[in-house]
Amino acid sequence: MKEYDLIVIGTGAGLSLASRARGKDMKVALVENGPLGGTCLNRGCIPSKVLIYPAEVRRMVEEARAVGVNALIESMDFELVHKRMWDIVLEDRHSIEEGVKQDPGIDLYRTNGRFTAPYTLQVGAEAIKAPRILISCGVRSQIPNIPGLAEVKYQTSETIFDITKLPKSLAILGGGYKACEFGNFFSAFGTDVKIIGRNPKLLPREEPEVSDLMLEKASKYMEVYVNQEVTEVQTSSGGKKVMFQDRASGQRREVEVEEILLSTGVVSNADLLNVTAGGIAVDKDNYVVVNPYLETNQPNVYALGDIIGRTMFRHTANYHVDVVWRNMFSKNKMPVDEHAVPHAVFGHPEVGSVGMTQAEAKSKGLKILVGTAAYYDTAKGYSMGEKDGFVKVVVDANTLKILGASVIGPQASILVQSVVYLMNAGDQTFIPMAHSQTIHPALSEVVVNAFGNLEDPDHHHDH
Repeated sequence: MKEYDLIVIGTGAGLSLASRARGKDMKVALVENGPLGGTCLNRGCIPSKVLIYPAEVRRMVEEARAVGVNALIESMDFELVHKRMWDIVLEDRHSIEEGVKQDPGIDLYRTNGRFTAPYTLQVGAEAIKAPRILISCGVRSQIPNIPGLAEVKYQTSETIFDITKLPKSLAILGGGYKACEFGNFFSAFGTDVKIIGRNPKLLPREEPEVSDLMLEKASKYMEVYVNQEVTEVQTSSGGKKVMFQDRASGQRREVEVEEILLSTGVVSNADLLNVTAGGIAVDKDNYVVVNPYLETNQPNVYALGDIIGRTMFRHTANYHVDVVWRNMFSKNKMPVDEHAVPHAVFGHPEVGSVGMTQAEAKSKGLKILVGTAAYYDTAKGYSMGEKDGFVKVVVDANTLKILGASVIGPQASILVQSVVYLMNAGDQTFIPMAHSQTIHPALSEVVVNAFGNLEDPDHHHDH
């Protein structure tokens, strides 16, 4: 039995806890059954953004006709984009591997670890134990129970980045952020994309106005079917057939495509770890249960990132590392703060949001004010010909604390960030923004305008 000071399971954000522990000269075991760097580097944020930026440029060029720029796109160079994507992924992966290899205080177990008892794991032929353990091994794509799926070759976000040539046609099953992002990329590169989502909304977790606009705009560059039940898939002469049925009207359709991409959600990797043998509690969906300090029911066993099943973003997992580090090694415990978790969806249009939606704030019984503002009503938005984009903000009516914000349109991820900073500053109100000079004419004005348009959502009246 090998003994360590710390075992880290999963090498996404967990890696940075391992390197901090090494800074304190602790002996660390890393357990990883895939490539180093986790989802974000290998099959998530980084490769997908390298693919999506060129798609965004294409849309800008096409839409620039509205403001008097008439350009033609000669071609889209997938080989170059594919190469640029792998250059950054493999370089980062390689430098992580080198760093781990050269550190005598880290042992890397490239296998699937399984708990055999509390604080004890079986890794391949060896058994290891430590008084402190971090579970940060994330989630994997959920494979839905669709008749015929097991017999058909399909892609998931774990495999899709490995393709070397673009499919002529693609059905994406699912209607969340992955569907919007992959749909944006593939359609811009000439693939005929069909999205088939089960939820009546595209991006169902966003504000309804955001979801509606995304559906309207996305339908211009791909076929989008929402509120559908996929009844069967099968191999056909031309590739693959997907049969689906409208959940409201019962209308049946089928599409024939070269490739299928599943993006129907994720499942916890906790089952691969046999966590119950480690005495670790999971919830009904198999996510690891943690207290406000990210500690499991086993003292000094912590969990962070996607495996706790809440806010599945790399920046959140990075923040969790700070929380876990503090709570593992200091007397002053730090609870996790989830009031202002931001995220973006790099579809076309782009979406950025933080905090609560209007409906969530209402369901908590809060008295709220809501403000919206259109890009087009600012000088910069008008000059860009941005007719659809808008900002929506939700504020506590009594304290003026910002509860949440959503942006859809160009640079949404950057625009929403200014709200994130305010939600973490001082008394968390928008007053500093009201007191600030905002550069004119810049897109930032649309965020300021949204706070300037606050009103009671239950009593609409003209100002």
